[in-house]
This record gives sequence, structure tokens and C-alpha cells, in this order.
Amino acid sequence: MFRLILLLISYTKMRLRMVIMSNDKQVIDVLLIGAGIMSATLGTLLKELDPTLNVRILEKMTEPAQESSNEWNNAGTGHSALCELNYTSLNKDGSINIDKALNINEKFQLSRQFWSYLVERGDIKNPTDFIRAIPHMSMVQGVDNADFLQKRVAALTKSHLFDGMKYTDDRATLTEWMPLIMHGRNADAKIAATKIDSGTDVNFGALTRLLFAQLQQQGVEIDYGHTVKDIQRSANQLWKVKVINEAGQVEYLTTKFLFIGAGGGALPLLQKTGIPEAKHIGGFPISGLFLVCKNPVIAKQHHGKVYGKAAVGAPPMSVPHLDTRFIDGQKTLLFGPFAGFSPKFLKTGSPWDLINSVKPDNLLTMLASGTKNVSLVQYLLKELTLTKAQRIAELREFIPTAKNDDWELIVAGQRVQVIKDTAAGKGILQFGTEVVTGGSGSVAALLGASPGASTAVSVMLNVIETCFADRMAEWAPKILAMIPSYGQKLNDNPALFAEIQAYTTTTLQLDNQ
Repeated sequence: MFRLILLLISYTKMRLRMVIMSNDKQVIDVLLIGAGIMSATLGTLLKELDPTLNVRILEKMTEPAQESSNEWNNAGTGHSALCELNYTSLNKDGSINIDKALNINEKFQLSRQFWSYLVERGDIKNPTDFIRAIPHMSMVQGVDNADFLQKRVAALTKSHLFDGMKYTDDRATLTEWMPLIMHGRNADAKIAATKIDSGTDVNFGALTRLLFAQLQQQGVEIDYGHTVKDIQRSANQLWKVKVINEAGQVEYLTTKFLFIGAGGGALPLLQKTGIPEAKHIGGFPISGLFLVCKNPVIAKQHHGKVYGKAAVGAPPMSVPHLDTRFIDGQKTLLFGPFAGFSPKFLKTGSPWDLINSVKPDNLLTMLASGTKNVSLVQYLLKELTLTKAQRIAELREFIPTAKNDDWELIVAGQRVQVIKDTAAGKGILQFGTEVVTGGSGSVAALLGASPGASTAVSVMLNVIETCFADRMAEWAPKILAMIPSYGQKLNDNPALFAEIQAYTTTTLQLDNQ
């Protein structure tokens, strides 16, 4: 009996070694962690560039787009700087700096082109399933803010990227543009706004699901209910990923290229890689809450995305805005975001996420950030104490006649703001999207928040350029076929912009909505 037990143990060990060895031999070309818009975009791009690539996707949830990409967890704005005041800043000499606005607009144009290519190809049958035309507006109150807004539109409209943007402080015109916002407003209040009709509402959850459905048709394996537990670099410079499924079964995967697109969960996974580029990077989670109005009578009275100015000390992602949204074919209104706090890095994360992310190499970075962001902490504390009545009071700054019973509060996504050491000092809080690459281009991770999903195509092209540099000469013609402005600045080429704008507007059916 004893010898039989020894034989069984020996056989079990041999089978385990065989499983691990078979996994080593079956090397995956591209392994994507996270089933959000970033992985969907990167996977789609890579399969277009090389259909023979073996691509596999891991997602801990049972469906795609359940965290940041979900339509209820983001504003759904096609971020192109048409209405977001935080993308333009006032210089010391009183002029307006529009560099960031131009950059973000250019990036969104790449997304529109790639989506149009997929529609033309028939990969996306009905573009209205994920994108709709919607006016983008900026609204301010007070003489000084109106002066800033007028300077802003004058600066932006020097570029053809912002053709069609109009400014007004005329009461009748404002009422025509945004009747729900103007109804019941103090007649003496100084109100000014800009409006441009080429804005969009984008359902990034629906788009993510469409892209994953197409990837599955191309033979891409998507494993839901799979959680990544560990990541290590092997002696042959491949990445070994330990995965556990919902049944508790462990699998070891080996890949040549690893992309970590797990939203707020990307930072802890990046830290597991051990690459030097992941050192001295921390993260601070901020929750978002929205007031939602599903009353069709109210929703019918507003058509647009109207952005205001952020409160003093508020992070850029907390710019107040009133949005028309199209979700599940239904028109609704969202107002917010209101900031909240949870130590979780994902809505479905652990309350220990923040503490567990603090390592010896980023401890001083995190401490330094705390001393530099006292105003942000004070702002968050204030937001956390708000009652629904107080939030409705803020809503009335936009809709004076808003009634409490027409609105309900929902918790939107978690956003982990990047904290890193820069030339400006230690512990600098970053408000944007950031890619970290390492391992000689064999691993990349996406960190950060807005404008995020809107610039997914641009960000993933940068990942491809960095991590697949040896194939760019081969792939460049195909990228140009998919994205005609690739490698060019549309701001420098009015004719090309006009051509592409007309093409994407027609293909995405934005001209007949």
C-alpha cells in the first residue's frame, strides 16, 4: 500500500510537470488582462494587423465592460475638448493655452476613423448602437468666467478642429440652446455658453461588447471568471502568469507580450511584474457618483452635454456637467460627478487595495503626494459629507427647477489617479491616461483616468509602436488604411481634416440623427 501511495504521488507530480511544460510550449503571442475598452481596442488592432497572432484575454468578471468601461460608470462623452474647460488654461499674460485641447481632439479623431473602418468592414453593423451626435456646450456664470469663455472660443476657433463653435450670452439664444437649464433662472444672472454640434455621446460599454464579440468570431479566446494571481518573468524572457478560475482551478500561462488593461486593478498587477519602470508609482482611488433622471418628460427638455467649471480644489475629473445619455436605447440625463472615496481600486475590488499597493519603493512617493494635495483631501472630505439634498442643491445651479423626486443617486466607477516622481518633484498627482512599458517592450500597463476611453485608439497605437517596433515598417500601410490621418496632425492639414470629418460623420451615421 505504501509503495502504491508513493507511485500515485510520483505520477501526480509527473502530470503536474507535464501540464506546466505543455503550458510553456504553448506560448501565447499576446495576453491581455482585463475585458474593457483598452484590451478590446488593442486586441482588435493587433488582429487586424496580423490575423495569425494568438491572442487570449483574461477577465475576472463574468462579462466584459463591467468596471470603468461600463456605460453607467463613465460620462459617455466623446472627449475632444469641445466643451471641457479643464483642457484649456489661462496663461499669466491673459491668453488661453489650447495645446492640450488640440492634442485631445486629434486623438479622438483617430478613434472616429478606426470605428468608421470597422463599420465599413461590417464588423459593427449599426454605429448608433454605441455613438450618437450630441451638441457639446460649455456654460459659465459671472462676468469673469464669461470673459474667459469668450477668450477660449476665440483661441480654439483659430483651429479648424473647432469650426462651428459659437459663443453667446444672449438670453434668448441660451434658452434655445438649453431650455431646461435656463427655465426659472434669475433674469439678472450673467450666463454665457459655447455650443458646437459636432460632439458625440459614446456608449463605451456597448462598444466594448461589440469589439469582443468580433474578436471571438476571429477565434480569440476570452476567459471570464479568471483572476490573475501572479506575474513573473521567466529565464527565457517570457511572462508566466498564474491564473485561478471561479472553480478554484489554477492555470499557468506563458506569453511573449503582456498587456495589463485592468482599469484600477492595473497598478497592483504592474507591481507584480517587478519591472524597474513600475517603481516609485502609486495610486489614489477616487469614486464618482451621478444623479440620474430617467423621467422622460424631463429628459426630453434637454439635448446636449453641458460642462461647467470645476470647484476650487476639485480634481479635473470632477468638472460638473449635465449630460444627455443614450443607454439601452433610452434617453436619460446624468448630472455630476460628485466625488467619493473608497480604498478599493475597482468597484468589485478589496478594501485593502490602497494599503496593499504601498510598497517600499513608492512609500515616500505616496507620503510626498499627501503633503502636496491638502486641498484635494479637503475637497474629498467635503464631498463625502454631502447629503442628497445638498447634491440636488448643486444640481439646481444647472437646473433651477430640479425636483428631488426626479433624480436618484448612483455610484459610478472607481478611478485610480497615478502618483509618481517627476522632474517637478516627488509624489506628483497625475490627472490623465498613462502607459508604462518595460521588459524590452514585452509588457505594457495602462494607468490613470480621463480622457481614457475616448483616446483608446491613440493610446493603443502608441503601445504597438513601442512594443512591436520591429513590425511597424510592415504594419504602417495597414494602419494608414484603417486610420488615414495616422502619423499626421490634422490641425496642420485643413483639407485632410475636412475630408476625414465628412467621412466619419457619414459612416458613423452622425449626420442623420
